[in-house]
Amino acid sequence: MHRRTLLRLPALAPLAAPALWPAAARAQAAAWPSQPIRLLVPFSAGGPTDLPARLVADELSKSLGQRVVVENRTGSGVIVASDAVAKAPKDGHTLLYTTVGHSVARALFPHLPFDPVADFQPVAHIGRIHNVVMVNKAVPARSLPELLKLFRENPGKYDYASNGNGGSIHLATELLLAMAGGLEVNHVAYRGSTAAMPDLLSGNVSMMVDVISSGMPFIERGEMRGLAITARERSPLYPDLPTVAETVPGYESFTGTWCWPPPARPRRPWPR
Repeated sequence: MHRRTLLRLPALAPLAAPALWPAAARAQAAAWPSQPIRLLVPFSAGGPTDLPARLVADELSKSLGQRVVVENRTGSGVIVASDAVAKAPKDGHTLLYTTVGHSVARALFPHLPFDPVADFQPVAHIGRIHNVVMVNKAVPARSLPELLKLFRENPGKYDYASNGNGGSIHLATELLLAMAGGLEVNHVAYRGSTAAMPDLLSGNVSMMVDVISSGMPFIERGEMRGLAITARERSPLYPDLPTVAETVPGYESFTGTWCWPPPARPRRPWPR
């Protein structure tokens, strides 16, 4: 994602029509931010969610005149970070920088310690990016059709890595396996895709569907084998890399990132 596009987040300073707010909200807005802002990321440092979060934090620090500090709260997919933000003071000084995993958490985990809707106020959609299917070089498959055939003929023999239970990589991979005929591949969850990479490189796991910006450097260096991207059409940057849909019609997956604080009391508008 282009840096300027990513940072066009005129984001989180309370500027939207303050004269229309109740007196309490105007007083709260006038004092915000009154202390450093915590930006919680559910995945490990250096990964595809963490890196753009740090760019956003850097630009917000400059525009708000107050430090924005990224904290990596990993564990249980997005649940540990989401729960920490849900229970934080409702004053706009704790924000969640998260992925689609937050939106689907209720469907996957019926006993959450927070409400993904009521306990958060969506502020900004940062962007979205497609994925790449990649395998360890020892895997005897040089194309996606060969990989799916390998899985089909060896149910339960191979493993795939994800960025955590209910994370975007987990969901994208399960969707692919289901649409390819209900293939049986073991899921190994990590605390972010960065944490999974050493095991993928060493061959402890065979496959991962990771975002393009994170996976392509390994593929370009010859450390991993890229088999397909998950967009509807081939990328002009990687025209020789087929789409998954060329093998599994109708398949597409991507991850998006959003910024969510707990709702202010009283609930207040945020700037566009």
